[in-house]
Amino acid sequence: MTDETVDGPNRFRAEAAAQGLPPQEVEAWIRTARPAVFLAEGGDGPVVARAGGDPLLPHGVPKPSDPFVASVDLAALPPGATGLPLPADGHLLFFAGTDVGGGEGQVTDAVMYVPAGTPTAPSPLDHAWRKPYRPRELRTVWQRLSAQMPESFALDRWGDLADDEQFELADELADAWAHGGGYRPPWALQLGGHPVSPQNDPVHYARDAGEAGPSGQGGTAEASGAGDWALLATWRYGDDVPELDSGVAHWVIRHRDLAARCFDRVHRYIEMA
Repeated sequence: MTDETVDGPNRFRAEAAAQGLPPQEVEAWIRTARPAVFLAEGGDGPVVARAGGDPLLPHGVPKPSDPFVASVDLAALPPGATGLPLPADGHLLFFAGTDVGGGEGQVTDAVMYVPAGTPTAPSPLDHAWRKPYRPRELRTVWQRLSAQMPESFALDRWGDLADDEQFELADELADAWAHGGGYRPPWALQLGGHPVSPQNDPVHYARDAGEAGPSGQGGTAEASGAGDWALLATWRYGDDVPELDSGVAHWVIRHRDLAARCFDRVHRYIEMA
């Protein structure tokens, strides 16, 4: 357990107590927090991920249908930092275009896992409608607990019949979390944790009708067993893609599919403000 997993919740408890927030809901908020890794440019550490340009693909594999976003060196991640059953080594490649709302849901070639030692070569994807994203190296790594978005917390906590007071309480909990130091550092790629979205929670979106929890059954996510869904990664497009205002791409997967290396079952969502 890192210091942040203890110090962060304790700072939040103190801030929430100062604001008079209900201790039971404070503890519920802490229970939903998930570990995450945030990657950014800069720093003098090893390269943890390479973004943009041409991907390194294994020989003979079908080329993904969307532009290459980033490749993460899984061996360079701190062990257990995301709380996800990721492979210990090899590379995880992410692909996404810029079509908001297009191709949402399950996308069989949105993520590719390349085991360590697999021969690869630079592979231009030749998307006539989109030049490759700007090449860059991500070296800076932050490990932090990631909190849910307030609306998502309210829906998972109280179901789809949550009232205005409960949504307001979720907002107050989120403010106390941020004031206690639970902010997100500057980042380009997030692995694990909870999503931050300008529109809709992609983890909630990925739940099918049988696992929808609050939106599908009127109950809580805990009662419905919808917690198998997890955020695998979120990418911030940034100024390189001016047609997307605060654009992000999310990749969401079930824990059991991730553990089984079934990356063809990933769901992807592209959003903008």
